[in-house]
Amino acid sequence: MTDQTTTQVHRNTKARLAELGLQLPETPHAAAAYIPAIRTGHTVYTSGQLPLQNGSMVATGKVGSQVTTEQAAEMARTCVLNALAAAGGLGDLDHARILKVTGFVASAPGFNGQPAVINGASDLLLKLFGPNGEHARSAVGVAELPLDAPVEVEILLELTAH
Repeated sequence: MTDQTTTQVHRNTKARLAELGLQLPETPHAAAAYIPAIRTGHTVYTSGQLPLQNGSMVATGKVGSQVTTEQAAEMARTCVLNALAAAGGLGDLDHARILKVTGFVASAPGFNGQPAVINGASDLLLKLFGPNGEHARSAVGVAELPLDAPVEVEILLELTAH
């Protein structure tokens, strides 16, 4: 795929979201002493985003006991939408390239399906951005997350104007 074709594919992120039946939420508010995203040059770092919709946690608990892998993967998609909303406040997502996804999964003892959970985030980014959505990734199991969230996702992306 040429640069020109790649750019044309990603010219209208809002339209692509609409095709998928999605939209970006309001930019998330920081729950403590941090900001949702910060930009340096063309690089945007998002803070970890929780699966919040309309200011409320979608579900709580540990994946592998109170929350299924499939439910958590859907929540990882919600986290990505929140992260993109935070990043979108700092530049044009129509020219985004996803560099890295880091996902944290609040895991019940013995649960080792963290990659399947974070696939929810990765799959959405690939659907939205095509080749520009290909990224490096970490999927980490943790004992606890803020507000008893089952999953938290942060993204690192590049925003360039063409």
